[in-house]
Amino acid sequence: MQQHSTSPPPTGVPVPQILRDWLQELRMCFTAPSWEHVLVLVMGAVLAPGKRTVSACLRMTGRAEAQNFSSCHQLLNRARWNTHAMARHLLSMVVNRLVPEGPVVIGMDDTIERRWGRRITARGIYRDPVRSSHGHFVKASGLRWLSFMVLTPVPWAGAVKALPVFPLLAPSPTFTGDADTSC
Repeated sequence: MQQHSTSPPPTGVPVPQILRDWLQELRMCFTAPSWEHVLVLVMGAVLAPGKRTVSACLRMTGRAEAQNFSSCHQLLNRARWNTHAMARHLLSMVVNRLVPEGPVVIGMDDTIERRWGRRITARGIYRDPVRSSHGHFVKASGLRWLSFMVLTPVPWAGAVKALPVFPLLAPSPTFTGDADTSC
């Protein structure tokens, strides 16, 4: 049995052209500087074992010591893009490439992100589905995210995978402010 190395590639591995070509349809959703960071993060997410955090993605691409390390974090917490246009392009790509014939099955996941802070205003109180049971109700405070996924057989994985195409912030009904729903 062959062991796969989990050590990151050499420093600053360039993004392969095949990945650039495959994701080209999403290019119009980002600015030029953001696009390069998106490519690095996607490449790292494909390579990273375990949790796919920004730091893990950067380590796997050899950019853990890069001077612009924080730029990739800022892509997710400060950059703006049209999430609906992005979801539409992503859904089209997944369906056209992985489900060209047959029914398209959409799944949905409901997740509570436990975050605190004075700037996080869309937080609510929800039933915790993991710690609750039919007879025991456990409340959790946080942001409620709905994630819509295409359920598709992935030939090289030999299994059906849920490929997320549209995450959506679903604030509490008592929330009256303007929730920022960008990813």
